[in-house]
Amino acid sequence: MNHYQFSAQIERDRETGVYVAYVPALPGAHTQAKSLDQLQINLKEVIELCLEELSAEEIAALPEFIGFQQIAVDI
Repeated sequence: MNHYQFSAQIERDRETGVYVAYVPALPGAHTQAKSLDQLQINLKEVIELCLEELSAEEIAALPEFIGFQQIAVDI
């Protein structure tokens, strides 16, 4: 069994309060939930499903997530 670790971006919809998450390095890995605990469960499940669809070579070629950077602009 292989161990993989991914970073997810998590946001909260201001109107509904629902948490929305996606994994930038893994196309198709996105989910939502009403609580952060449920969101984590959903994220793990969706990541596992996405990885099942990829070959070992495709998994090895996934980009390495580095992080987010805030950029300020004046308009």
